[in-house]
Amino acid sequence: MSADTTKQAADTTRVPHQLGPVGHGGDGHLKAGLKNRHLSMIAIGGVIGAGLFVGSGAGIATTGPGILLSYTLAGVLVVLVMRMLGEMAAADPQSGSFSAYADRALGRWAGFTIGWLYWFFWVVVLAVEATAGAKILNNWVPGVPQWGWALIVMGVLTATNLFSVASYGEFEFWFAGIKVVAIAAFLVIGVLAAFGLLPGTHAVGATNLTGHGGFLPHGVGAVFTGMLTVVFAFMGSEIVTLAAGESEDPEKAVSKATNSVIWRIGIFYLGSILLVVTLLPWDSADVKASPYVAVLNHVGIPHAGQVMDVIVLTAVLSCLNSGMYTASRMAFSLGQRGDAPKAFATVTSRGVPRVAILSSVVFGFVAVFFNYTSPNTVFSFLLNSSGAVALFVWLVICATQLRMRKIIEREMPERHTVRMWLYPYLTWVAIGMIGFVVAYMFTDADGRKQMYLSLVAAAIVLGAAAVVGRRRRRAAAVAGS
Repeated sequence: MSADTTKQAADTTRVPHQLGPVGHGGDGHLKAGLKNRHLSMIAIGGVIGAGLFVGSGAGIATTGPGILLSYTLAGVLVVLVMRMLGEMAAADPQSGSFSAYADRALGRWAGFTIGWLYWFFWVVVLAVEATAGAKILNNWVPGVPQWGWALIVMGVLTATNLFSVASYGEFEFWFAGIKVVAIAAFLVIGVLAAFGLLPGTHAVGATNLTGHGGFLPHGVGAVFTGMLTVVFAFMGSEIVTLAAGESEDPEKAVSKATNSVIWRIGIFYLGSILLVVTLLPWDSADVKASPYVAVLNHVGIPHAGQVMDVIVLTAVLSCLNSGMYTASRMAFSLGQRGDAPKAFATVTSRGVPRVAILSSVVFGFVAVFFNYTSPNTVFSFLLNSSGAVALFVWLVICATQLRMRKIIEREMPERHTVRMWLYPYLTWVAIGMIGFVVAYMFTDADGRKQMYLSLVAAAIVLGAAAVVGRRRRRAAAVAGS
């Protein structure tokens, strides 16, 4: 960022329009090193996390077959939010995505707050995923302690992200590719088993969907309780809008990603979960422990547990890789806007924000340390205080889009290629859905704890935003006198 731009940002309460903060490396900008195939696979793989393969069992146990309604409601919400984000990102690709748009549409406080909360969320995720991956690797090679494996996987993926954005994209392309192939294979096997077309299987019909207490064994309220367990599984869908800023054709990439989010959620989540609750009783202990392994064992796939371990490890490494990328790009954007140390906005000759990456990884390493030394105190606080950030992010995206729509129509109508459906009505529907989830979290013991601690974290960051804002205005007043 030039000195003139820095002064202009300091003297205003809005960030001036800045299209595509990318360059060719060595010019102070990020490098447009992601290819269309990278963006396509990042978009597809972004919704397939380890939570789908493992965590979905808890939702099924809580809700029964009605978990399909929970996934549908959460999926509709994500589709609406992604459409809004896609509208803004296609018109103005930014490394800070929704944080940069909030900065412009709502005020510096909004961009600062949601940017730092989002960064905080992902650096905590680094610790969670590094520990999960280390546990799997330790089971395979017990001679290396878990903390050793955590250091190894963090170190390797840090080196990958430091090398170039293209190397991040290439790793993510193959990680996401493995996840997509795994889900596709599961869907094919599951459909064949459901119709009794595999040896040793028979057509099951709707027996498991309507038996064992019915489709909603715990009542309609359980659908909303289940929604709390699945809504956060979709966090990561928005990564493609951050990555688009470093692609050769961001407008096309964003349009394609937002248009495909419906079938991605419909096939990968609803399709696979439908097969799980169709093929097996929802109250089976095996389903609760690991639903996908249970299905594969049910149809006679040998070594299903080991196969799923490989797939889950791939999902974990993918999340780690994307977490480092996402946290560092948000830190870079905050540095560009003067909301983080200026060093965060510096790049190498390859266009890589080295300081932003290393700063994010260091916090991740600290969180890993606390996960081993203080899992029930410090790390529990970190985990719970970032738990509701997804909802805060989505709410800010909705509020931002209400104002950014007018800015786009006024200042860059030629770039308004992706449009939110039925604006502003569906935007308000999404806001209402998010508000309902937030309110419902207060009725759930675990959700209430996460919401309270997340609100504490948000209040702290809001306080920091106020302090930074006062200093910025004071500096501007001194400069103008």
